[in-house]
Amino acid sequence: MSALKTILVTGPTGYIGGRLIPRLLAKRLRVRALARHPEDLDGRPWSGSVDILKGDVFCGQGLDEALAGVDAAYYLIHSMADTADFEAFEETSARNFADAAKKAGVKKIIYLGGLGGDAAGLSHHLHSRHRMGEIMRAAGLNVTEFRAAIIVGSGSISFEIIRYLVERLPFIPCFRYLRDTCCQPVAIRDVLSYLVAALDSPRSDGKIIEIGGAGVYTYRELMEIYAETRGLKRKFFTCVMWSPGLSARLIGLITPVPAVLAKPLLESLSNDVVCSSAEAQALFPGIKPLDYRTAVQYALMRMSENNVETSWTTAYEPQYAQPCSFIDTEGLIMQDHFVTVDAPAEKVFRIFSGIGGSRGWFYGQWLWSLKALQDRLTGGVGMRRGRRHPEVIHQGEVLDFWRVERVVKDRMLLLRAEMKLPGKGWLQFEAKPRSENSSILRMTAYFEPRGFLGNIYWYSLYPVHTYIFRGLTREIRRRAMELK
Repeated sequence: MSALKTILVTGPTGYIGGRLIPRLLAKRLRVRALARHPEDLDGRPWSGSVDILKGDVFCGQGLDEALAGVDAAYYLIHSMADTADFEAFEETSARNFADAAKKAGVKKIIYLGGLGGDAAGLSHHLHSRHRMGEIMRAAGLNVTEFRAAIIVGSGSISFEIIRYLVERLPFIPCFRYLRDTCCQPVAIRDVLSYLVAALDSPRSDGKIIEIGGAGVYTYRELMEIYAETRGLKRKFFTCVMWSPGLSARLIGLITPVPAVLAKPLLESLSNDVVCSSAEAQALFPGIKPLDYRTAVQYALMRMSENNVETSWTTAYEPQYAQPCSFIDTEGLIMQDHFVTVDAPAEKVFRIFSGIGGSRGWFYGQWLWSLKALQDRLTGGVGMRRGRRHPEVIHQGEVLDFWRVERVVKDRMLLLRAEMKLPGKGWLQFEAKPRSENSSILRMTAYFEPRGFLGNIYWYSLYPVHTYIFRGLTREIRRRAMELK
C-alpha cells in the first residue's frame, strides 16, 4: 500500500481523471476530487467513496480546502475546451495550483503532459503542456511529469479523430505531416498504470518521464492499422495544401470533435512525438506497454460491449453554451406535454433515459437530423457526439447536442441544449407514478430567449415543436407499455 494516504485528483470529470479515481480507490487510498461542477459527478459508481469539493483552478477558488492535508495530487487539467487563448489560461491555472500546493506542503505532484522535444517550433499545445510542468517545478514542488503522445482508448479525443476519419471517409487526404511525422501512441490502460505506480515510486520524484507504447508510426500508418483492424478498405491521396484551421473545420464536420479542440491538436502534427529515452521501462519494469494494434482492439472491444468508462465529451462544454442551472424566472418560455401511461414510472424512465445516440430520437428523426445539420453548418456540435452508453446516463454527460444537467433515477431527466441557439434551452422528461402500474409522462421544453431574435426563433418553431413533442410522448408511452 502507498505511503501517501490522501490523494487529490483535479479534472475528475475528464477522460483521464474519471478513470484514475476508481483505480486509486482500489488501492484503498482516501481520494479527494476537485471539480468546477461537482454535480456532474453525481451518479458515478465511485462518487459516494470520494470527497468531492467545488473549486476552480483558473480562478484559484477552493484550492486551499482541496489541498489541505493532501499527500499527493494529480494535475490533469487542460483548457483547450474553454478558450482559444488556452495557453494563458493554462499558465494561470498552473501558477494558482502550484502556489496553493506549495503552501499546503503537498509531498508529490503527478502531472500528465505531452511528448515532444523541448525545442523551437513546438506547437502551442505541446509548448503549453511543457510549460505547466516547468511552472510547478519552479515553485519548488516535487513533480513527476509524464509525457505522452496519442492516448489510445475508447472515448479518447485523439483516438476518436482517427476512428471517425477512417470510418467515414473512403478516401482520406494525406498531408505531408501525416506521411513524415512520427508518433508513439500509448494505450489508456498503460497511462493509468504509470500514473498509479508513480505513487509508490520515490525514484520517479522530480523526473520527466516519457511514456509510449510498443512501436513508432506515422499518422498515416495509425489510420491504416485502424482500417485493417476494422476490415475497412481505405485509400489515401496526397494533399499538398495544408492548414490547421481548414483541417480542423473538416474534422469538425466529419467527427464529433469541434474545430476549437481539433486545431491545436492538428498543429502538433508537425512535431515528432516519440520517446527519446527508456527511463519509463527502467523505473517501472512491471509495466509492459501494448502496441498500437492491440490497443485499438481493446478500445473497439470496450465500445462494442458498451463499457466505455469515460469520454472526452464529458469535460467539453462549447464556449457559446456556458453551464447554467435552470431557474424558473420571468421571461422563461415553457411548453408542456402530458400523457397517461399504463406502465410504472420505472419503465417510462428506462425508455426516455435511453433516448438518443445510436437509437435516435424515437419520433420525427428527420427533423432532429435537420436541426443537427443546421447546427453543424453554423459551427455547432450537431448530434455527432452521441452518448457514452445506450442504457446508463450520468449527470454531466453528453447526449447528442444536449448535456445531462440532472438525473433522478426512475423519475426525471433534464437536458441542457448545447446547440447554437438565440437563447438557452432545456428539455425535461418526467415520470410521475399514479398507481403501481400507471404513471404520467411529462415532457417540458424550456427556453430563455436572448432578445427579439430569440423570441422570433421560438415562436416560429412552435408548430414544429408541438408536432415532435406530441409524437415523442406517444412513442415513449408505446415503448414503455411494451417493455417486459
